[in-house]
Amino acid sequence: MSFFSRLKEGLTKTRDNIVAGVDAIFNGASEIDDDFYEEIEEILIMGDLGINATTAIIEDLQKKVKEQHIKQPAECKQLLIDSIKEQMRVGETAYEFENRQSVVLVVGVNGVGKTTTIGKLAGKLKDQNKRVILAAADTFRAAAGEQLSEWANRAGADLIGGQEGSDPAAVVYDAVQSAKAKKADVLLCDTAGRLHNKKNLMEELRKINRIIEKEYPDAYKETLVVLDGTTGQNAMAQAKEFSEVTNITGIVLTKLDGTAKGGIAIAIQKEMGIPVKYIGVGEHIDDLQKFDSDDFVNALFNVEE
Repeated sequence: MSFFSRLKEGLTKTRDNIVAGVDAIFNGASEIDDDFYEEIEEILIMGDLGINATTAIIEDLQKKVKEQHIKQPAECKQLLIDSIKEQMRVGETAYEFENRQSVVLVVGVNGVGKTTTIGKLAGKLKDQNKRVILAAADTFRAAAGEQLSEWANRAGADLIGGQEGSDPAAVVYDAVQSAKAKKADVLLCDTAGRLHNKKNLMEELRKINRIIEKEYPDAYKETLVVLDGTTGQNAMAQAKEFSEVTNITGIVLTKLDGTAKGGIAIAIQKEMGIPVKYIGVGEHIDDLQKFDSDDFVNALFNVEE
């Protein structure tokens, strides 16, 4: 089964939530008027696309309808699809870290699939013949180190860990030394996911960032926040909180296969101006893929590739 097919299947609940309603408006409306636009707007907002993204999509749609002198509501569907795709492109989505010697810091609250994401990323990078080291710097959660160790074995990557409760920054320091000594391509760092204690987390991440800057100044720096797609607007709130704590360069959206709230991918990208770089639609190592706005929107609207 191709990733596009899995994505299409994974977005079924989101599709039922958004697209069925939109189709009903396109097929049921007799003319393109204010009510027509309002109804589409309501469905998109209810579908977790957020107010900012929805407003931009509707304005773009109105502009295109006017420019192209479209009179029939049914003719608007492709225009809507194109408008949503445009909202999801935040310039050039960079995967620069794959081509440079880099440190990737992965943040996110517990339970969002952070450790699993790191394991899958390690597997992908190893498939590209990269030398990968994992740093188990989430020393707060008892099972995090064991879980990461399992993924490291599976991916064939080295793991640098610390004792439970030890200083995460010390683990990152050791991992940086190891990455330099072994001439690793990518160092992936797991971090503790405690948002409710933001002050501690801030301090911890600052300390980790200082060590990386001091000990590994030439490394390219990427910070990914992992968010659970099933939590909708709550994922947006988490992204905002983490962006207050550290400089987020990309978003990983997991668990899109079980949610009606997949529209949040569009909302976050528009609201925060941070690109969604990876999406996850399942448990297997291949179920984490680079984000492609065309594929995502085509899968959402059930458009064949």
